[in-house]
Amino acid sequence: MRRDRRAMLLGLASPLLPCRPAGGVPDTASTPLEVAPGLWVMPGRMEEATPANLDAIANIGFICGAEATAVIDPGGSLAHGRLLRRAIEACGAPPVRYLVLTHVHPDHSMGAAAFADLAPEVIGHARLPEALAQRSAYYAAVLEREMGSAAAGSHALVPTRLVEDHAEIDLGGRRLELQAHPPAHTDHDLSLRDSASGMLWLSDLLFVDRMPALDGDLLGWLRLLDGLRRETAPGAVPGHGPPVVPWPQAAEPLVGYLAALRDGIRAAIAAGIGLAEAPARVAVEAAAQWRLAEQYHGRNVIAAYRQLEWE
Repeated sequence: MRRDRRAMLLGLASPLLPCRPAGGVPDTASTPLEVAPGLWVMPGRMEEATPANLDAIANIGFICGAEATAVIDPGGSLAHGRLLRRAIEACGAPPVRYLVLTHVHPDHSMGAAAFADLAPEVIGHARLPEALAQRSAYYAAVLEREMGSAAAGSHALVPTRLVEDHAEIDLGGRRLELQAHPPAHTDHDLSLRDSASGMLWLSDLLFVDRMPALDGDLLGWLRLLDGLRRETAPGAVPGHGPPVVPWPQAAEPLVGYLAALRDGIRAAIAAGIGLAEAPARVAVEAAAQWRLAEQYHGRNVIAAYRQLEWE
């Protein structure tokens, strides 16, 4: 099978296997896939949030140890989070005791409400509480505008454990190594490595196929990717794109786009091209290689221009 070959190429111990809740998962969300033993990813759709897709547009999932399960990003809405929770239960996973929020963006965090009654330890970057305080009301309003009644009840949970630098979670015979990063995709990105499989879960530090969204520090993101690409891993879970990709090869297109953005903006500034003109003139060819470029490239140019004009 194609999935078997792909898993073997990544050096994983098992093929991509689906886990379906009783009655099946509705068409509005994907089915979780086991990309390494005990490591499950629910792939996101290459779409913007709509009532039909429940904001199920980011890769989310869970990792199981002998004694506990950790949810890695609970989804984009209460309904999306509930689908994930039912999938976890259908897999016969241990109790959910940890919920990791890799960053504030709503497609990764707003499904946390589906797990609130379990009172998990909620883990995030040390700067995540500030981001939640600043943006939660705005994100709730945007989600309601985009999804209508399908957004009801959606909200993130406030972290109960903050990661300043490095931390670990013990799931019972399986450790998750959490790493807080300096500003890159956002100013509060958290990634993890699974000790059992060696897999990296990079969330939105890695975009594949879908246009990256810059909400932090362009130069910092490039520096971080340079360091991460020196790490060995059998595969990585991106925030958007396939559920698992080869590492570090899968980072090359992202690095290429961010570098084109950096170089194009520097050239535009040197040529006297203003902020208003820059989105239509900077890294246009590089942006065309990505899906949903029309929604995000202009924003990326503006964010990066404002940073680089003060170099």
